[in-house]
Amino acid sequence: MNMISRVETEETSRAGLAKRFRRLPFWQRAGVIALPIALVVGSTGIAFKGAPAAPAAPPPPVVTVAAPLVRDINEWDDYVGRFEASRAVEVRPRVAGAITGVHFTDGAVVRKGQLLFTIDPRPFTAALAEARAGLASAESDLALARADLGRAERLVAVDAVSRSDLERLQARVRAATAAVAAGQARVRSRALDVEFTQVRAPISGRISDRRVDPGNLVAAGEGQGGSLLTTINALDPIYFTFDGSEALFLKTKRAREAGAAASPVEIRLQDEADYKWKGRLDFTDNGLDPRSGTIRGRAVLSNPGLFLTPGMFGNMRLSAGGTTRALMVPDAAIQTDQARKLVLTVGADGTVAPKPVELGPVVDGLRIIRSGLIPQDKVVIAGTQMAMPGAKVQPKPGRIAPDASAQQPTFTAPVTGEATFAR
Repeated sequence: MNMISRVETEETSRAGLAKRFRRLPFWQRAGVIALPIALVVGSTGIAFKGAPAAPAAPPPPVVTVAAPLVRDINEWDDYVGRFEASRAVEVRPRVAGAITGVHFTDGAVVRKGQLLFTIDPRPFTAALAEARAGLASAESDLALARADLGRAERLVAVDAVSRSDLERLQARVRAATAAVAAGQARVRSRALDVEFTQVRAPISGRISDRRVDPGNLVAAGEGQGGSLLTTINALDPIYFTFDGSEALFLKTKRAREAGAAASPVEIRLQDEADYKWKGRLDFTDNGLDPRSGTIRGRAVLSNPGLFLTPGMFGNMRLSAGGTTRALMVPDAAIQTDQARKLVLTVGADGTVAPKPVELGPVVDGLRIIRSGLIPQDKVVIAGTQMAMPGAKVQPKPGRIAPDASAQQPTFTAPVTGEATFAR
């Protein structure tokens, strides 16, 4: 009931308002209608007036460009190997006996012919005296046989000696001569035994430690049958042996067939940054290992200070040809597009254009470009992240220069395991 009354009241009020609006003059009714329209139009104008204008196009990004650096270079192939003695000898005795003296310092450098060990010579001196006595007896028998033969030859002319007796005396002289020769050989053999009691260095080089102390008995013999006394390694010159792949072997063979000169080698040690050791390739094996597909090679180096030691590890580079002219760009300027390597270049109109390139090794922070660039190209060397292919850029001239410190490896000495305060 109340709701119906409220609705009737609202309708009655609306009807009253409509009657009063119709009673107003025309100009007042027009004003009431125009005022809301004016407010809407005004607010719309203010809204459009406050909106910002469309932004202008940004300027092209600035990138640094430079022509590729043109330099003469030498290309090298890298190998890994170890040093070996140019000659190595296992010192073993040639006669058996007791060691009575050691005449070298362990690890010293010895000369060829230097006395190293002494074996008790007394048994061999006695054997030499016996051989000399036997030789003297044989010489005496020979002298008697020759005298008898001389007398018989004088008597045979008067038929005082038969022909058979003469031939018997001649045979006796020949036997005595042979006995003298045998005696002389025994003397020389026993003299050698006495000489072999002094074990001398067969080559010059660095000697190892003694394996036998004085007072021990040693056995003579070949190979493992003889007692090992020590070893000697010849270190000047010294060898560097390495294994090369079949591809590098073929590359070297092709270069030699084309008339290339003998390739020099350069080696650096584990704690060195430069290839300071120079040598030459002097041996290549006569076949490749079918299991690994590699071939063994050897270089020879001068080692006057005996610093290089057998077993030492080294990195070797072998010249891959003569001096060639190459184009070089910073290694940071190389871009990767899936399997391709690209370099961004800027044309005369400022448009960025990528160029596929074939890369070579890095030298002092600069990458060698084997193909894909010409010396007149303008390569983007800085700001590559803002240079989009096909977009416009504002090029700024730059300069490409090698950085010798960019390729230098850093080596540190082994960390000391323990330290104490000085007293």
